[in-house]
Amino acid sequence: MSEIFSTRRTALAGVMAACIVAVPAMAQDFPSRAIEYIIPFNPGGESDVTARLQEPLMEEALGISVNVRHQPGGGGAVAWADFQANAEPDGHEIIGINIPHIVAQPIQRADAGYTTEGFDIITWFHMTPHVVVVREDSPFQTLDDMIEFARENPQSLTVGGSGTFSGNHLEALRLQELTDVQITYIPFTGTGPLPAAILGGHVGAVISNSTLGVEMGDNVRVLAVASEERLETLPDAPTFRELGLDIVGGTYRGVAVPNGTAPEIIEVLADLFTEMNQTLGERQVPMGFQMTDIRGEDAIDLMVRLREQYGDFLN
Repeated sequence: MSEIFSTRRTALAGVMAACIVAVPAMAQDFPSRAIEYIIPFNPGGESDVTARLQEPLMEEALGISVNVRHQPGGGGAVAWADFQANAEPDGHEIIGINIPHIVAQPIQRADAGYTTEGFDIITWFHMTPHVVVVREDSPFQTLDDMIEFARENPQSLTVGGSGTFSGNHLEALRLQELTDVQITYIPFTGTGPLPAAILGGHVGAVISNSTLGVEMGDNVRVLAVASEERLETLPDAPTFRELGLDIVGGTYRGVAVPNGTAPEIIEVLADLFTEMNQTLGERQVPMGFQMTDIRGEDAIDLMVRLREQYGDFLN
């Protein structure tokens, strides 16, 4: 661990101690036991990588154990449904949440098992723009090559992504709509299995997050990025807009507690994640993450705005 990282961990603990003293007694008694941090996807994806970096910082700042537990299935829906049904609103159970995952599934399925409003948002702490990735030796040198193949061979192009009605899936649907092609989308249980899927030739392409393009380096070719401008971490990858397609989007990640959790406890946790981001940005920005600090009413507004945007697209 670098000296800077260690110093910032010590500073983080001091800042959090001050924050807890400053809030009412209910929050001063928090936490009183270990915190369970649920990741609704398989190990190896962006949510898991981030939680593993956050875990020791949370433990040092709060002085308790933090247990990261994975509960994959249904593009996050299995864990979110269980959390809303069973988690206690006392701050000792928190869960990873993603946009558009948590807003898209209830739009598409009446039986999603959870509601978008059934969470109290702590914060959205980062986002990753979407990318289209193929293996380095793929015959598709450009996005146009891939689209032309899909147009001439309807449903023959297999495109992998994380989950059903997830951000990856919705980007695949949007790409189909804008280019008037038919592809076959293959959902995986998270981002973790995608590198093996693309390198093993199990899918022809992957729609994933910018982090995957950075991580896989010269083993893959990034055909397009769904960002406003080219990313510093993927300077050779054109944006969709450069290629004539109005696609800008990505996955926002954050954490939530059950409805009814005391605002003072949410504030303590939100302050903690804000401070952690200052440390984690040193590691995560070079990995392709874009750090954010969206909390309170702004966190709700983001969710509402994107739900309306995806609702217009999906309905």
